[in-house]
Amino acid sequence: MLLKTSAINGEQGNVRFINGHVSFRTVKLNVYCFETDGVLIDTGARTLSKEFKPFFAQSDVDQIVITHAHEDHTGGAAYLQKEYGLPIFMNEMAIEKCAEKAIYPLYRQMFWGRRRPFTAEPIGETFSSRNASWKVIATPGHSDDHLSFLNEETGQLFSGDLYVQPKTKVILREESIPLIISSIEKMLTYDFSELFCCHAGYIKDGRQALENKLSYLLELQSNARDLHKLGYNEHEIHMQLFKRKHPITFFSSGEWDSIHIIRSILTDGKS
Repeated sequence: MLLKTSAINGEQGNVRFINGHVSFRTVKLNVYCFETDGVLIDTGARTLSKEFKPFFAQSDVDQIVITHAHEDHTGGAAYLQKEYGLPIFMNEMAIEKCAEKAIYPLYRQMFWGRRRPFTAEPIGETFSSRNASWKVIATPGHSDDHLSFLNEETGQLFSGDLYVQPKTKVILREESIPLIISSIEKMLTYDFSELFCCHAGYIKDGRQALENKLSYLLELQSNARDLHKLGYNEHEIHMQLFKRKHPITFFSSGEWDSIHIIRSILTDGKS
């Protein structure tokens, strides 16, 4: 398989970033990592190591914080730990998994590479950078261990995969729309302005973007539940609400699919 990779470096105010792209045929994926005030937020994917290593070499950081354990966010962690001796902090529930050999589907290994084991420490509820205090906010839904990081000095929110796009069309099998809704509602109780998303990048009015996404998800949830009350089953609801099939659904053998949105809504997903 011929995989194409590339990356773009940039800056937004006090934040440096790199946006790596991986593509195969019609499937195109990307991931960001960010550097600010001595902190590196996420580490990209191992397939992008050639592109990311110069960015890492130019970074001035004391520590790494991880939003969640997925391989496109942790793929560079082992390299950074070995090469620079940087401490890595993440949700305690994912530490044991990340210290072991990574196991996930072949297509994800192809796109993102095989994440190597690394050692991490529990991040806790807050952490400090050189000039700021940060809140660590549990925002599950995309994954159980998902965290968002809020710089209390600047009002900048680093949201991992909480936002991604304004109108969600496909999700992983294990994701939960009701939990994502709850996490966005929780996030909106905090004071922030700019948003840095690991797939959408920089969003100037981050609060409005999350409010728009919340409105979309609440309407989608309501529509699905209303159709279910009328007697439609999950497949019929799926056909009503999602007309388009996405390439990632076929390529992932259904691990990514819009049917998972409907199933998570109908089963509530809050247990």
